[in-house]
Amino acid sequence: MSSPADLNTRGSTLDELRRVIRRIENARPPRPAPQPIEQLVGGEIVDTGEGSLVVVRREYPFAHRHGRLALEDAWSIAAADLGLLTPLDAPTDARGLLFLDTETTGLSGGTGTYAFLVGAAFVEGDRLVLTQHFMRDFDEEPALLAALAPLLERATGIVTFNGGGFDLPLLETRFVLARRRWPAMLAYLDLLRPARRVWSERLDDCRLPTLERDVLGLLRDNDVPGYVIPGLYFDFLRFRRAAPLARVFDHNRDDVLSLVTLLGWFARALADHAELTASELAGVGRLWERRDPERAAGYYDRALTAGLDGAEGHRVRLRLARWKKRRAHWEAACALWQVAAKARVFDVTPWEELAKYHEHRRRDLARALGIVRDALQLAHAAGAPPRALDALGYRLARLERRTQHAGRWLDRSVTPD
Repeated sequence: MSSPADLNTRGSTLDELRRVIRRIENARPPRPAPQPIEQLVGGEIVDTGEGSLVVVRREYPFAHRHGRLALEDAWSIAAADLGLLTPLDAPTDARGLLFLDTETTGLSGGTGTYAFLVGAAFVEGDRLVLTQHFMRDFDEEPALLAALAPLLERATGIVTFNGGGFDLPLLETRFVLARRRWPAMLAYLDLLRPARRVWSERLDDCRLPTLERDVLGLLRDNDVPGYVIPGLYFDFLRFRRAAPLARVFDHNRDDVLSLVTLLGWFARALADHAELTASELAGVGRLWERRDPERAAGYYDRALTAGLDGAEGHRVRLRLARWKKRRAHWEAACALWQVAAKARVFDVTPWEELAKYHEHRRRDLARALGIVRDALQLAHAAGAPPRALDALGYRLARLERRTQHAGRWLDRSVTPD
């Protein structure tokens, strides 16, 4: 049994512990509540009539530069030139375009994938307005779709980068699942396709970050990789940690602005207002070839004059020679074939074209025969594929027969004195 002295000692010890705990609690400031996502990204909560979501709105003057180009360059593109950038129905009014980019919960698509952040840019008066629509949880999707619907309805066309394979099908799926009408007839421009035609020969890839660095002159600071973004959003849903999402908003905003300036690059290049490298001249020529082969030939000629070489120069030289041949510009075509025949990697095409020219146009069987023999010797030395060897062998045999036949005919036509 404890004595009164023991009880008094224990009581004083407990009191002392309580005093220590109070001092510690009073010395540590209370942890502040996490900053709401709308405050962190400079947005606000907007009620769309079908629920609320976070909307961030920023306005940019047309003179604003994103990389080396100003936003206003995009609006200078002619309606006819928009048709060069897409094989489908092209938009008719650049000022009515809607530039779209989405951040999603995954890259697999399907009904289980959500677009949780959608960036959209459009012209309003004398400024570019960029709005970002963010749903704080999946139950805010109706509000997000309701916010996007009027932007889609008033647009003359949609511009994305690789959106035809992902962004637009995903948004269409979400609209259909929500029993909303998707504007199926809206003109669409995917800038990945023309980008590949212009830069696939020169750049390692045609991803948007690569084009930003090598074409637009833009280097992002502290950018978040795209593959990390779904995980950051799921982390936000579980723990409500909003701070990491600020970089996602920055990433999405830069993507949308890059769409605008990339279209501006095409506008300047197609109007011949840009300083282009030899490879870019060839790429723009490929864009023109479908609609205006003569103008495409002009770009190819300028590319070769600017020093385009290597495999790309060889291909452009043959394309230009084919155009010259179709227009019976034989001297120019032959000059191009003769240069192409000296390429480091053996190609049977210029040799065949030169042989056909001398056989059919000049009626010089001996010259044609000599060209084929030289080509066959080079082909064997270069280890050319069987198809090329067979083609040259067939042409050699046929020319030899024609030469022998011509010789016999000549012999018969000559009579002794």
